[in-house]
Amino acid sequence: MKINPKDFRVKEGERVRLKKWPTLVKPVYKSKEQYQELLEEQVAELSALQRLHYASNRYAVLVIFQAMDAAGKDGAIRHVMSGVNPQGCQVFSFKHPSAAELEHDFLWRTTRDLPERGRIGIFNRSYYEEVLIVRVHPEILQGQGLPDGMIDEKTIWQDRYRSIVDMENHLYRNGTRIIKFFLHLSEEEQRKRFLDRIDEPEKNWKFSLADIEERKFWGQYMQAYEDCLSATSTKNASWYVVPADDKENARLIVSRVILDTFKALKMRYPKTDAKRRQELLSIRQRLAKQG
Repeated sequence: MKINPKDFRVKEGERVRLKKWPTLVKPVYKSKEQYQELLEEQVAELSALQRLHYASNRYAVLVIFQAMDAAGKDGAIRHVMSGVNPQGCQVFSFKHPSAAELEHDFLWRTTRDLPERGRIGIFNRSYYEEVLIVRVHPEILQGQGLPDGMIDEKTIWQDRYRSIVDMENHLYRNGTRIIKFFLHLSEEEQRKRFLDRIDEPEKNWKFSLADIEERKFWGQYMQAYEDCLSATSTKNASWYVVPADDKENARLIVSRVILDTFKALKMRYPKTDAKRRQELLSIRQRLAKQG
């Protein structure tokens, strides 16, 4: 089975109903051994493309991961990006904003960490938290220092969607390509993974009582994700809803989407002009004589 990224892409203007999007699909691998082979092939291909991306220095690539707890964001980043040169890739994880960050607009703290040209930036959670967790827990808005007239739940989310889309279009026009993944996990699979975190001592550190408390809001989170995906998936910055109940399959899908994005950039190594070529030949002659 071949992975077709279009199968997981949210079209611009499409109304997302997550119940219609599967959390589990037929895997593209037939065994764990084949999964490892496929992943290694894709990792090697991505590593080569990342070197070309770094050398051409024309585009920046931003990869965003959003998901419910235990959906596999960390694992996807660790496995898919395992062959990428750390000098050309940066990962940022955004938790609760600091007091200093709350003194600015909601996009400020992530804007500081956008990738430069030639680099890959990965956001493990992102500015989208401001229309997800903040929407599920609107009391958070009260601590963000906004003017009273700005906290209107009938308009604030649409206003924030508009701000996000405007910013992402601005980035696109200036050479940043954005890939957005929602790892779509079922509530039952999350329950099983939480149990694993309790039963396996080496995973205990991952578990928090707050994770259980957030499960009470599962329905509200799904609604928030549906609205967010529907409002902010555009031609220039598409969302991909990745079935996440099978971690290995999800990683292969994520890897394929990233690879196809890089290939579409039509990058090339910088050309050497005549003057530079003559300089290199002169240096080569000197080195040859030293031998």
